[in-house]
Amino acid sequence: MSSSPVSPAPASKPDMPSSEQKSAARPESRWQKYVTPLVVVLLALAVLITVTRNWNSWEGGKAEQVTDDAYVRGDLTPLSTKVSGIVRDVKVSDFQAVRQGDLLVQLDDDDYRAHVDQASAAVAAAKAAIENNRRQKQLQQAKIDRALAGVSQAEAEISEAQAGIAAGQADRDRTLLERRRQEALIETNSTTHQKVEQVVAAEEGARAQLLSRQASLEQARAMLSSNQSAVDAERRGLDVLDAQHLQLRADLQAKEAALTVAQVNLRYTKIFAPADGTVGERQVRPGQLVSPGTQVIPFLEKTKWVQANYRETQLTNVKVGDPVEIRIDAYPGEVIHGKVIEIAPASGSQFALLPPDNATGNFTKVVQRIPVKIALDDADLASKLRPGLSVTATLRTKQ
Repeated sequence: MSSSPVSPAPASKPDMPSSEQKSAARPESRWQKYVTPLVVVLLALAVLITVTRNWNSWEGGKAEQVTDDAYVRGDLTPLSTKVSGIVRDVKVSDFQAVRQGDLLVQLDDDDYRAHVDQASAAVAAAKAAIENNRRQKQLQQAKIDRALAGVSQAEAEISEAQAGIAAGQADRDRTLLERRRQEALIETNSTTHQKVEQVVAAEEGARAQLLSRQASLEQARAMLSSNQSAVDAERRGLDVLDAQHLQLRADLQAKEAALTVAQVNLRYTKIFAPADGTVGERQVRPGQLVSPGTQVIPFLEKTKWVQANYRETQLTNVKVGDPVEIRIDAYPGEVIHGKVIEIAPASGSQFALLPPDNATGNFTKVVQRIPVKIALDDADLASKLRPGLSVTATLRTKQ
């Protein structure tokens, strides 16, 4: 009898986790999945909030404030003409160094010299008119003095005539009494007719003398009145001359002012260097007709400085006198020292031709720039610099 084959025993399977074990392991894997990104996000938010709220104070509290928004600056003046004329000569070449008072441009000045001569002649004529008025016043004063002398003489004659009248009146009274006495005596034949005739003649002579002195008094009074009228008339004439003198003085002042204007215009035909410095490119040539305001040549003064435009958040502790290290792109590797001498009273946008109006439209906050003026310690080096060179300025605050 054949034996049946024996089936191999089934292989044992590994133990499988139960449903309770699976449910206990699932929450732990979920927590590990989300905790790390959550921590990263929270840390990022914390850093962002901290930086946002304290960035300005951190930046403003730095001991060194650096900006590359800085340039060499200098006083650049476009020299212009004040009067019109033809350019006679240009005394300098392009980019030439000049000293204060050097002649740069000469205009044709023949017309202006003629104006000066004409104005000088007008001043001389005005002075001559004043001198003539002065002599007329002297002559008028002499006439017044003569009229016053006539007044004095007339007053003396009046006094003399009045004294003569008093004497004549007394003499007439005496002779009249004597005549009456002699006429009474002749009626009694106590006197002679000759005596009577003598006293009558004496009395009539005294009366005539009295009348003559009275007439002299009236004549003296008339002369006094005439001389007083003459004095008044001459004084009025002197007043007229005084008024003319004031008018002539005003005319002289006007003529002198015209002379000054002519002389000033003559000086304007020459354009001089206002200070030590360098000229730019010539804008005019000999023979060119220029008018007032025509730019003839730009002038750059010798003094240079650095203008650094710092952000407003960098100026928390910046003060006048703080030291600055300057690195100019044209001189790589060289450090130039300077110091703050001025800080602008407003941001650069406020000095713009068209300042922004933040009260209109949508608003986006933009950090403003404040110009800071920096003087260089080495004046000789500063005079060699050219405006417009790029600069990196490192400002050290004293905090």
